[in-house]
Amino acid sequence: MSNFEVYKKTLSFSLIGFLVDLLSLIIFLGLCVAGFFIFNKSTDMALLGLLIGALVSIPFLVLISIFISNRIKAAQISMMTYGVVDGKLPDDTFKAGFREIKGRFGKITTFFLITHLIKSVFNQLSRAINRLGTAIGGDAGNAVTSTIDAAIQILIGYLCDCCLGWVLYRKEVNGFKAGCEGAVIFFKHGKTLIRNIGRIFGMGALSLVVIGGAFFGITYLISNQFPQFFDTFAAEITEFVTRNNFENFPAALQDPKILILVFSGVIGVVIWGMIHSVLIRPFILVGVLRNFMAAGLADIPTEEQFAELEKISPRFTKMRNRANA
Repeated sequence: MSNFEVYKKTLSFSLIGFLVDLLSLIIFLGLCVAGFFIFNKSTDMALLGLLIGALVSIPFLVLISIFISNRIKAAQISMMTYGVVDGKLPDDTFKAGFREIKGRFGKITTFFLITHLIKSVFNQLSRAINRLGTAIGGDAGNAVTSTIDAAIQILIGYLCDCCLGWVLYRKEVNGFKAGCEGAVIFFKHGKTLIRNIGRIFGMGALSLVVIGGAFFGITYLISNQFPQFFDTFAAEITEFVTRNNFENFPAALQDPKILILVFSGVIGVVIWGMIHSVLIRPFILVGVLRNFMAAGLADIPTEEQFAELEKISPRFTKMRNRANA
């Protein structure tokens, strides 16, 4: 199967995931707005109500992520993995994905815990680059550090998804050991795995301009129909800043017109992120996953290679110890 064929067969997972993300966004915004208006009427402390609404939404968002989003993601990556490795997928791909992870909730949950350990191993590269930026010094050094660090975090996200595919494919292996294998695969075949990096960032930037720009414009037009909300919001910010003597607080954020622009920008970026994750990122992931699985299956990591990586990362040692427990 070609990358596009695998992408097309597994797109249903992304669409369902988008609906779940949209539900999460609605819950978050709804509780924030509700808190804002309730506290504005009852205590004249609208910003506090906004914050409380955001805090109240967190448990709901966490539960949705753990019990719904993670399972959809695992089922999708499972089918992507079989598609690129075996070259075929069943007609009922969506149902097959959930059948594949049925009864494996513990292993899936374990992987999302392992992810933090894998990220800590990968992040050593990021810390090395941070030291380079510090050595350069000044604004130029900070810009270099921030830009490359952000790029590495995006790449790490793809690699962690590839590790999930590896864990799910290696059914007979302990989840922590499979996670160790995934980390070794990256460090052994890094040049092979990052050859799609241009496509990752090129397609990401293009989709941000097109999708993010479109929804920025739409949100801006809609927001201008509710000037009272932003007038009240700006007044609350001004009162809060004055009451607490925040001398360096940006004056622009106390202007309702600027607030509309900021709000539109945030919503545009959020919706871009959601749509990008549904339509663009999965296609890129299929290509990276194909390279990852091919490299790993051609040369499955050994215990000796685990020992080599332990010399580089103490965090990897913890993961290996869990694998051998």
